[in-house]
Amino acid sequence: MATKFEDLKSLRIEDEHRGDNGNEPKWSKRYIVVGFAALVVASLLALGYRIAEGSVAEVETARATAESGGSIGGVVLNATGYIVAHHKINVNSKVTGRVKWIGVEKGDKVKEGQVLVRLEDDEFRAQYLQAKGAYEAAKARYEEAKNGSRPQEIQRAQHDLDQAKAQLVDDKANLDRIRPLVQEGVFSRQQLDDAIARYDGSQQKVSSLQRTYDLAKIGQRPEEIEMARGQMVQAQGAMDYAKSQLDATEIRAPVTGTILDRTAEKGELITAQFASAAEGGPQGSVVSLADLNDLQVELDISQDDFAKLSPSQKAKIHTDAYPDKKYDGYIAQISPEANRQKATVQVKVQIEKPDSFLRPDMNATVEFLSDEKPSQQAVTGVVVPTAAVRDKDGKRIVLIDYKDHAVAREVQVVATRTTGYLVTGLTGGEDVIVSGPQDLKDGDRVKLKGAK
Repeated sequence: MATKFEDLKSLRIEDEHRGDNGNEPKWSKRYIVVGFAALVVASLLALGYRIAEGSVAEVETARATAESGGSIGGVVLNATGYIVAHHKINVNSKVTGRVKWIGVEKGDKVKEGQVLVRLEDDEFRAQYLQAKGAYEAAKARYEEAKNGSRPQEIQRAQHDLDQAKAQLVDDKANLDRIRPLVQEGVFSRQQLDDAIARYDGSQQKVSSLQRTYDLAKIGQRPEEIEMARGQMVQAQGAMDYAKSQLDATEIRAPVTGTILDRTAEKGELITAQFASAAEGGPQGSVVSLADLNDLQVELDISQDDFAKLSPSQKAKIHTDAYPDKKYDGYIAQISPEANRQKATVQVKVQIEKPDSFLRPDMNATVEFLSDEKPSQQAVTGVVVPTAAVRDKDGKRIVLIDYKDHAVAREVQVVATRTTGYLVTGLTGGEDVIVSGPQDLKDGDRVKLKGAK
């Protein structure tokens, strides 16, 4: 134990390892100086990084899309649009009335002439019966005028005439007998005047009955017959109109097709004139339908690509929902005028054999086929936006955003697409720069616009 104590006493710090005051070691000062210098260097590096960060170019990118050779063989243009029904019909009512019954739902298939909706028809039925009665009366008057008097009426007129003639003969004989007796003073002058009056009355009656008999034999005048016929025709027109109004209370399908929408319900008022957008107001239509076996794809083709198309050009169609199903088609309609605002021309492509997979308003892609036979090896490449391709020293390049740096790649433009250029030199999936500084070059630091 004493030995260990002596060893500890022998331990001491030499003067050259102490500070100027003899208490602080020199190595402590060196560490402080080195640490301060390191702090200054770190601060300068951070400041330089912040300055460098402020000069990073902001860019916008788009994904380059690979295009397989099998899908573009013989294709001159790709375009996207929407499937539409060739003829979409909004079924309206010819009359204003309240819905009594509606027998279809959205998606139902209907045949031409099938009753879709019935309106309340009490008023229309009453108007038809009234018009029908007026027609029957006018028709009877016309038949009477056209056919003339019946044989029984003619016989009665003749009998009345014969009776009047017999009375005339009797009155004439009586007058001839009284006249000489008055001269002889047997009868008075008054009796002679009475006999003359009876004879004149009989003559007038015979004349009147003779005209009646003649009219009964020859019938009415042609003008009266034509007037009766005109009244009958007028009554028939009123009856037919009332019948058409009654029939219009049954709204039928104008064509065979599928119900796309149902816009009216039982109890709602349907108008044939002005519909109302207010809740509870009269509706302008009942249902809309279309023949889903007659579908087209509606496209807006850029004016730059329009020259590549021709009337009745063949095409292949597929949808985003079923990309593995393809349909044959052809250009059925090209708009006679362009859209000035969008610089496009509307084109409609007829789908030759649509099936139940296709629906109106689906997205569809159309590949317009070349009139020439496709080559054995179809062109393959990557589709990039037009703005991504730049000219540099007579070459075509694109700049790619790779690990926050712009990387230049030389490309060859081999075809044009509606979405950009088909190029070689890329593999697909790259983030190509479509917007950024004009002087952006290979190796420059970049960041996405809006990123922190």
